[in-house]
Amino acid sequence: MLLGRKREDEEVTEELLSPELSGGRNETAAPRRSFQRLPVFIVEDHDEVLPFIYRAIGSKHLPISNISFVHFDSHPDLLIPVNMPADTVFDKASLFSELSIENWIMPAVYAGHFSQVIWLHPSWAQQIREGRHCFLVGKDASTTTIRVTGTDHYFLSDGLYVPENQLVNPKPLHLEVILLTPIENPHAQEIGNGESTAKKQRVEQDSDAALHTAMSSERSCMPSGDGINSGSETTTAKPVSLDEAETCSQSSEGLKQSAEKIIKEILQKGEAYVLDIDLDFFSVKNPFKEMYTQEEYELLQELYSFKKPSADATEDDLVDCVETRIQQLEDLEAAFADFCDDDSEETLQRWASKPGMKSLVQLVHSLKNRMDSPDYEMVHQGGLTCDYSELPHHVSTEPEIDDLVQSVKQLLKNLPKPILVTMARSSLDDYCPSEQVDFIQEKVLNVLQSLYGILDVHLEYSTDSSSV
Repeated sequence: MLLGRKREDEEVTEELLSPELSGGRNETAAPRRSFQRLPVFIVEDHDEVLPFIYRAIGSKHLPISNISFVHFDSHPDLLIPVNMPADTVFDKASLFSELSIENWIMPAVYAGHFSQVIWLHPSWAQQIREGRHCFLVGKDASTTTIRVTGTDHYFLSDGLYVPENQLVNPKPLHLEVILLTPIENPHAQEIGNGESTAKKQRVEQDSDAALHTAMSSERSCMPSGDGINSGSETTTAKPVSLDEAETCSQSSEGLKQSAEKIIKEILQKGEAYVLDIDLDFFSVKNPFKEMYTQEEYELLQELYSFKKPSADATEDDLVDCVETRIQQLEDLEAAFADFCDDDSEETLQRWASKPGMKSLVQLVHSLKNRMDSPDYEMVHQGGLTCDYSELPHHVSTEPEIDDLVQSVKQLLKNLPKPILVTMARSSLDDYCPSEQVDFIQEKVLNVLQSLYGILDVHLEYSTDSSSV
């Protein structure tokens, strides 16, 4: 494989496409160019892959719209910069400076580039309910920020939901959430800490996981917006995972057949696809659990807990739910910002007297007992991850990593070749264990080379610009 930074003979334009073109398909566009070798851009923080995707759009290797995005990750990364004006997506420099690891995909949806997103996740990542989600992504007329009509708790708990009639320039998104199960030795009965394979691999479906309407057909989620009814989210009633055929066959072909078929159908709707892999898909840590004691983490969960709406909630109920949630988060953000300047007992008691914030006293006392100057901004960031579910935490053994790598390989070998591959290490912020990241990266690159031949690998996280 070729290793190196951007090569002179593959210089690509960095001109961002105009907002007039980015909203839909450009029928008169020139034929797309092809990469001689499949490029693989490896970065550290996941949001750093987006500029390489935009460059491929600008250089006409990717279409301007209707791109499918196949996303292997222990985290969805589908949040939105809360206060970013929606039109920022049409200013490249401003956009990239606003993004973070959890919120870099949706701006590309609103810009009109991504129309289908397939999130493939391991069994320990359960942030969004399995299955098909079809909703709108647009500009909130009242705040001019990007918001969605999706009603999964993932979006509600971050205050991102608005009714369809409140959106300007809405773009339909087909989001497919698929559980990828490892391909293991069928004789192995136990893994990890001794739990049974079946128990480790199967994700329970909470009947109260989200508000949704069952679709009558897979084809009701189309890039053109067909199947999106009154802005409400529509999903398949049956979750999709690679272990659907487990009771019928133990072969790898049987285990992946359902997911492979669904992914192929989705990719056929798009004009091209990008393969994206976060190495924490294979082994992941929740860094906040190492920053805080168990008691402190439980206090954060109490303070930031999200009150889920009832299963029969109306649109007005959802709006009220989101408004209450936004107020809760704004109060907590203001409290911890205040503590950065003054965490005296008087200030602490003043904030703790507000409804739902009594636990601040015990939390701050504990933090101050352990450290001279607590990082209250980081405490707030940690709290934001403690709403309706915890961040995934599963440090995999080497056999578990091998099994997941094989599962990825078996799935990809029967899918079309992507236009480009993006990869995030996620090790400096301790999501992918630093002692495992190089081992995982090597295995994934070997799989990609076995499937696609010689790769053009760009180590964008490294200062070494040499080529091999």
